[in-house]
Amino acid sequence: MSLLFFGKDPDTDEDHCPSVWVDEETADLVLQGWKTDRATEEKCLAFGPVPDTEAVIRIPARLVEQIRKACDAAERSAAELR
Repeated sequence: MSLLFFGKDPDTDEDHCPSVWVDEETADLVLQGWKTDRATEEKCLAFGPVPDTEAVIRIPARLVEQIRKACDAAERSAAELR
């Protein structure tokens, strides 16, 4: 697996940063975020269950610029995979 790093939340410390990467082999976005609080998770559960293999995470708006860049890279990688 080859991960292309796009950035960490600029307003958090180096050890606890929501971050974004793109898997260059699959074009998947890989996100590190904060675990949501119970109230947020309960609202999400109104739309369906969250399997044990998944999690609801919160990504700060400050990361939108890096996520846009990652999405562009993911689209390019996906096009190359076709």
